[in-house]
Amino acid sequence: MHIYTHPEFTHHEVAEGHPERPERLTYLMAHLAREGLLDDCVLREAMDLSDAQILAAHSTEHLEFLQRSEPTDGIIPLDPDTWMGTRSLNAARLAASSVCSGVDDVLTGKEKRVFCAVRPPGHHAETNSAMGFCLLNSIAIAALHALNQADVARVAIVDFDVHHGNGSVDICKEHPEIMVCSSFQHPYYPNRLDDIEQPNIVNTPLAAGSNGDDFRRAISTQWLPALEQHQPDLILVSAGFDAHQLDPLAALNLQEEDFKWITQQIVNIANQHSQGRVVSTLEGGYDLDALAWSAQAHLEALM
Repeated sequence: MHIYTHPEFTHHEVAEGHPERPERLTYLMAHLAREGLLDDCVLREAMDLSDAQILAAHSTEHLEFLQRSEPTDGIIPLDPDTWMGTRSLNAARLAASSVCSGVDDVLTGKEKRVFCAVRPPGHHAETNSAMGFCLLNSIAIAALHALNQADVARVAIVDFDVHHGNGSVDICKEHPEIMVCSSFQHPYYPNRLDDIEQPNIVNTPLAAGSNGDDFRRAISTQWLPALEQHQPDLILVSAGFDAHQLDPLAALNLQEEDFKWITQQIVNIANQHSQGRVVSTLEGGYDLDALAWSAQAHLEALM
């Protein structure tokens, strides 16, 4: 299996005490190495992607805003949650490029599954705005990139981060060939675009305190039938692990086995409809141990 990561991701700086800190990635990769999961993986680094790929998902105004906002020194807030340093935009571009490169790998037959160990996350970035720690929406950029390839007519984005994937919904809602399935604690941040009712958007709210049984029941009744009907040629995963019971940012009670279970369901759908092709990218997860062990469970099921 290919794993995309890059040293630049740790150079995306945030304010002291911010949960989306560089240690998330260094701790995760050290854990995966220690547990032997990297022994059978090929570590790869993506190159920068084109402005045209970004502008398929985001407005020109948004890209120009990010370019204009990037500081020459230090860090600045774009909003109370979302920060930029001197290398943040480059990291965000490389994160999106990693997912696009993963798409290329699975479509050309180099790999069946790819995991992108990236930051900053992306699924809150909307067409016209950065928010929720996110600058560019890596998964939506990759979905639109995939649709430009010859043998891809339908794509699915599945998002089990504890926060709703509002940005992915915003960018993909007018693309019926992209199905977006998002499970999330509700009511909770970002409280946007979670009430859209249309065939390609499957919003799956979960009450605070929901456990693995509640999660599995909701996925089984809402996501799996919709994905069966959509029959995607490729599945992209927004893999957030902040629904774990130990995560400090939310109040769902999932455990590692739940992330393994949902990944197994995704792989089953991919084997049936997508030639086994799955590209997953890291979104949230802010307790370092919970993140590491949950991501390990996810990767083991992908492998």
